[in-house]
Amino acid sequence: MKISLAQINPISGNIPEKIELHKKWIEKAVSASSDLIIFPELSLTGYEPSLAKTLALDSDDSRLNIFQQLSDKHKIVIGVGLPTRSTRGILISLLFFQPQAKRLLYSKQQLHSDEKPFFIEGNQQLILEVKGKKIAPAICYESLQASHLRHAHDLGAEIYLASVAKSESGLKKAFDHFPEMAKQFQVPILMTNSIGFCDNFMSAGQSAVWNSSGELVSQLSADEEGLLTFDTIYSQITPI
Repeated sequence: MKISLAQINPISGNIPEKIELHKKWIEKAVSASSDLIIFPELSLTGYEPSLAKTLALDSDDSRLNIFQQLSDKHKIVIGVGLPTRSTRGILISLLFFQPQAKRLLYSKQQLHSDEKPFFIEGNQQLILEVKGKKIAPAICYESLQASHLRHAHDLGAEIYLASVAKSESGLKKAFDHFPEMAKQFQVPILMTNSIGFCDNFMSAGQSAVWNSSGELVSQLSADEEGLLTFDTIYSQITPI
């Protein structure tokens, strides 16, 4: 199985423009024969907590139908980041589009204290099955909490997929934490980060993959958009 990490600059604002940006990178993942592509945290709106209530979407919003069409056409699973509405409040979510199947929603279960004035926490871990592999998504802050991966591992997760919006200081924590967690739980950890200005910080890219031994397989730059495609069978990066 091949998983693509899309490192993009999701400047806040116009959602139709963001959709076009996502389409561009989905096409690149298709060219790399990827089975799944994942985007950074809140990739469809940019990481802007104070604007989340205004920018929030319903998971069945018709503007998102293009992702289902691309998933069906190219037989690729697509995971996009967005704020979603619920009866309880606004959630930080990943919406997964599966070929000829229903959309699956995962919402961040552990919020950073700065996010709590704007969002509520999700209450269920999603285990996504692709090509016979069980994949656990995680969203930024919670991916640095060992309890999150431990719970996902207990549910049978074989791959840990972190969608984040992290500054340079946050990445330093991630580059310390993820190798240890990958080695401890013997699962590959894949992290996709955005670049550019987010809320009140600069997101520092460096999307990366660690194998199940905790070894860094590859990473992208700190300030350029890019696609990192990991072959889970051979534990290697597929050239684009």
